[in-house]
Formats: sequence, structure tokens, C-alpha cells
Amino acid sequence: MGAGGRMSVPPASKNSDRHVLRRMPHSKPPFTLGQIKKAIPPHCFNRSILRSFSYVVYDLLIASLFYYLATTYIHHLPPPLSALAWTLYWICQGCVLTGVWVVAHECGHHAFSDYQWLDDTVGLVLHSALLVPYFSWKYSHRRHHSNTASLDRDEVFVPKLKSKIGWYAKYLNNPPGRILTVLLTLIIGWPLYLMFNVSGRDYDRFACHYDPYGPIYSDRERLQIFLSDAGLIAATYGLYHLATLKGLYWVLCVYGVPLLIVNGFLVLITWLQHTHPALPHYDSSEWDWLRGALSTMDRDYGILNRVFHNITDTHVAHHLFSTMPHYHAMEATKAIKPILGEYYQSDGTPVLKAIWREAKECIYVEADESEQGKGVFWYKNKL
Repeated sequence: MGAGGRMSVPPASKNSDRHVLRRMPHSKPPFTLGQIKKAIPPHCFNRSILRSFSYVVYDLLIASLFYYLATTYIHHLPPPLSALAWTLYWICQGCVLTGVWVVAHECGHHAFSDYQWLDDTVGLVLHSALLVPYFSWKYSHRRHHSNTASLDRDEVFVPKLKSKIGWYAKYLNNPPGRILTVLLTLIIGWPLYLMFNVSGRDYDRFACHYDPYGPIYSDRERLQIFLSDAGLIAATYGLYHLATLKGLYWVLCVYGVPLLIVNGFLVLITWLQHTHPALPHYDSSEWDWLRGALSTMDRDYGILNRVFHNITDTHVAHHLFSTMPHYHAMEATKAIKPILGEYYQSDGTPVLKAIWREAKECIYVEADESEQGKGVFWYKNKL
């Protein structure tokens, strides 16, 4: 799960760690969004239906191949080998389907084609097949992009102030507690977010992604929330019908466990992109869109960067220009680095090490004593 580490020469490693943990600038940038855009080759903003669909076809062909191999050959293997084969299938299929999830996410950003109706159709089908409420998540995720790093209005992985963390936090601030917290976050974090808005912003009443009349959505969006729910009902009925034909155990092995891995990767990728000791958060007195959009971290997942269509290592560019197709994001990232300078944040720490570090170091946010009243908050860990 995460290659892309650094060479293990001790002195350089220590210097590298200090570098990636160094706080990014939080003052108003000396450049504008327009200047950043001018640095990017114009063709990077072009969306190609043929090229976008090629990624859908490729991912689904690979997923179909894994499905064929699993359902055709695994049951012929003796128990020890069959258990290993199922494990490999779950991991590989989960990674490939995460790529499918990313393409559907592109549809939600109108980065798939020049036609909104086509983007929404493809996104609805793909996300519903992965039990994601397409329009519901599309609108809450769009608000996340509009309010990134705002303590008041961001939609996901909103850090808590020290005064608002739960009483149980001090009992979990130890190795067993961190392991438990990370496992629960990866396994059930996604459904808890959809159902109960866990880790999301505070609303004045109960917020749920399945509720068309919930506070997350405006009146003009409610009809499409019903459509998202209909897509989930259709997908669930299809799985029920499949279970009656093949058995629940078969459905869980072929579909259920890979879906858990997809959900885990989704949570992990998002968490690590927005949780890092170097990233600031802002209250309403300091926040502005550009500084918020820059307060995200490119990460290195090794070979999985390509499997995940580079959503992992081009996230800064994605937050600045979310309608840009993923297949141009790497070129755009290289183009904007000289403009952004220290405002560009990237961390190549191996993923497992990064998970442990962020779970340990990023418990709550607080303004430095010298920053009191300035509205800039940093992750801290001393309870």
C-alpha cells in the first residue's frame, strides 16, 4: 500500500522529515489564480470523451479479468492457497475499483466531458454500482472544494479545536488507541460520514447524505438527491437478486470485501490529503478560497498512483482546477510548482508511516500563542 519512500540514509532521512513537517506559508500568496492558470499549457484543460471513456473501459476490463480468474479458478485450489488467492483478489479488485470510483468522482466535477448530462449519467451509474449516492456526494464534495481548510464551512475531515475534542481522546492517545481509531476510520468511516455526517461540518440539525430534505442540500438540489437514492435502491436490489441466485457468501467474496477496500482507500486518500502537521486551517477571519485550496497535500502511493489515476499525487492541482481531467493533472502539477514555490505541499513519506505519524501528531488544531486572534490554526497532539 504505499511505496514511494525515500532512500534510507539516516542523516538525509532526518533532514527530509524536517522538511516535509515544516509549516507551509499561511500569508496571502504573492500570486493569483490567474497567474497559476497561465503557467499551465492550455491543452491541459481540454476534456476528451474518447480518452475519458478509455479509462472506464480499461478499469472495467481489468476488474472483469480479476472477477473471471477468481470465480473460475480459486475454488479449484486447496484451502491454504485458496485463502491466499481470495486475499490477493480482494486487494487487487479493491484497488482497481478505487480507480473506477475516481473516474466517477471526475464526473461529479464535470471533468469527464464537455457535456454535463453525460458526466452525470456516467457518474450516477458508476457510483451507484459502488453504493455511492452520486448527486448527494457530488454536492457536498463541491462545497468541500469551495471551503477547503475552513474550520467553519469545510465539509469533510474538519479538525476539532482542543476545547471540542471528546473526553475519550486522552484514552485513545496511545499506540493501541491509535490503531483502533485508524482501523475503525478506514472500515466504517465512509458509511458513517454518509449516514451521520461524522467528521463533517456542524449543521443546526441532523445531516445525512441520503436525506433530500437535509441541511446539506438546497431546494434546487433535492430532486437529484432522490435520483441518487433511486440509484442505490436499484444497485441494492441487483445485489439482493444476485445473492438469491449465487448466495450471500459468494456476493460478499466477489463484491463485498473489495467494496470495503474501496471505501477504506477513499477515506485514507482524503484523510492524508487534508491532514498533515504542515497544513494550516483557518477560521472565518482569515480564510480565503486560494489559501484554502492550497492547504492540501500531494502524497505518493507508488504504483497505486497510476491505478488511482493520480488523484493521490496531483491533489493540489485538482483543488485549484477541479474541472481539469485527471490525465492532464500530472503535467499541470509540474507546470505550477515553480509558481507556487513553498505554497506547494508534497510528502513522499511511505503511506503506513504517514498514517501512524498523522494519527499521532494531528489530534486537534489550535492557534499558536503568537497567532492568537489571527485565525490560523495548526495540528497539535498534546492533551
